[in-house]
Amino acid sequence: MKRALVGAPGEAQPTRVVATELAFARAAREDGQWTAFRAFAAPGAVIHARSGVVDAGAYLSGLADPAEAVQWAPRAVWMSCDSLIAVSQGRFRDPEGKVGTYTTAWKRQSDGDYRWTYDVAVLDDPQPPPRPELGPASEDEIVVSALSSIKGLVSDCPREAEPVPQPPEFAVAPGVSHAMATSPDRTLRWRWEHKAGGDRRFILEYLTSGKWVTAIDQSLGMASPEKAGE
Repeated sequence: MKRALVGAPGEAQPTRVVATELAFARAAREDGQWTAFRAFAAPGAVIHARSGVVDAGAYLSGLADPAEAVQWAPRAVWMSCDSLIAVSQGRFRDPEGKVGTYTTAWKRQSDGDYRWTYDVAVLDDPQPPPRPELGPASEDEIVVSALSSIKGLVSDCPREAEPVPQPPEFAVAPGVSHAMATSPDRTLRWRWEHKAGGDRRFILEYLTSGKWVTAIDQSLGMASPEKAGE
């Protein structure tokens, strides 16, 4: 966690999201997977499932905790300069040993804590060859490798009296469901898209070195039932 980012400006400290993410994963192991999802969810949080984006509160309320939770850890965190929204992306491993990538959006709450507002997870296809030499999931490469190489990235902070560069325009095809979140300081934005038939996409853009950069533009494919709630 100490490697995430040192010396970030002001309140924008990606280490705080990393710490919350790790506490979230630990709670899943110790208290139960869906219990942890409910405890760390922000009001109005959503899960991007196979059928589309669903209300997390309604969906999770009917789920019993599995005997063994998915293991996960972040690899990168992007945060707006004002620290109010962030996106993390990392790797997960399910109890059967299958691995994949997840993406989670976070919002800073009035008490300063971060809670997740959007979550999606996708299994690797094809799966990598099995690694029988690996130890328990809590000690395998999903967690250990991630902790040694977490990237923390903060958007440019607007200078006083200088306008914030406008983000690029985008178009969404007819019939595609979508939603977007933009930080109040307009330095980071993310959005999801969902086409009929299950074609899904996640895009993250942030302001860095004076220009807007696309950090994630990912076709999500089919959701992982273990972490994405479907």
